[in-house]
Amino acid sequence: MNREAVSWREDRLEAKGGTDAQHKRPQRIGEDHDCAALNAVCPYYTMYPLEFPLRVLQRNAAPGEWVLDPFCGRGTTLYAARLLGLPSIGIDSSPVAAAVAAAKLSSSTPGRIVALARTILYEQDDETEVPRGTFWRWAYHRKTLAGLCQLRRALLENCSSHARLILRAILLGALHGPLMKGKPSYFSNQCTRTFAPKPAYAVRYWQERSQRPPEVDVLAVIEKRSERFLASIPTRTEGQVVQADSRTAAAFPAGRRFSWVITSPPYYGMRTYIPDQWIRNWFLGGPSEVAYTYDEQLRHTSPQEFSSQLALVWRNVAAQCHPQARLVVRFGGINDRKQNPLSILRDSLARSGWHVLTAKRAGTASNGKRQAEHFAKRETKPVEEWDVYAVWEA
Repeated sequence: MNREAVSWREDRLEAKGGTDAQHKRPQRIGEDHDCAALNAVCPYYTMYPLEFPLRVLQRNAAPGEWVLDPFCGRGTTLYAARLLGLPSIGIDSSPVAAAVAAAKLSSSTPGRIVALARTILYEQDDETEVPRGTFWRWAYHRKTLAGLCQLRRALLENCSSHARLILRAILLGALHGPLMKGKPSYFSNQCTRTFAPKPAYAVRYWQERSQRPPEVDVLAVIEKRSERFLASIPTRTEGQVVQADSRTAAAFPAGRRFSWVITSPPYYGMRTYIPDQWIRNWFLGGPSEVAYTYDEQLRHTSPQEFSSQLALVWRNVAAQCHPQARLVVRFGGINDRKQNPLSILRDSLARSGWHVLTAKRAGTASNGKRQAEHFAKRETKPVEEWDVYAVWEA
């Protein structure tokens, strides 16, 4: 690939219809804006930075243009659209992803969240099911787990209001994480934040260090997190999150046409989204042990098969888009699959009719706080990522 093909020519990505003087752009908002706090409601190990979709939409999107993310994950693209006053729809097959993303489109107040949680916790119910076994005894103090199960049961029965959607996301984000100095911020024994530890490894880790789970005041954690994430939230915009498989045309809500598609598909070889989120998946009604099979995901049997699966999604997306709609994809790879991520992505787009405008190196996935000191057995070097820009030439 020559150097010109790798460069990002921003002038080619400007929104249709003229200059800024002819239609007002959404206001510029940075990732450190006060209203950005809700985006961090639940850590998610495959998340990309809010600045990525914000930058694209701030520079190019016109007011009223709809934004789509067919692999919405924890809803970062949707939240960027909300910050800019743009309507959006997100689709993801993962129950955890859909639950977190739904909170990003909701509005409530700390007072309402705490009042709701208090009401649920004070409704004593002897029939609330509590998971049993060695892992659960070491992962959570029995009183803390009882409170979590009370909340789980209530939210499984009814999670239709904005307050319930946000409370659910707050609980998902606090289910597991590191032990803190001072007041706890998480409900669990020492854990990673972005993914759930596997039971056998975790129990061995805790037993070797004689680390017993602390009794955590569930309501106090909810109050602390509510005040943090809801101190300032953006104005609500029209939007929807759909838990579905974007390889199927039925996953896409009828009656919408999109001008912008900003997304990051699963990387080739990354098949552990559900097992790695198994505790959060349990909170959403899943099993109380690790489930290693999940059918509603892209097939990873070969690069060619994976590319063809992606092409299905891109064709479904195109059917929902305006002519000249723009697709922006961040894509990378994992270390144990020695494949060229850019080649896989280009091949999938070529099979679906999208015309690639340019590709730009996006660096590597930030290590951030990878928590190697907490549970990671080894730390691997991130694979370089790419941002690919394409247009739908219907």
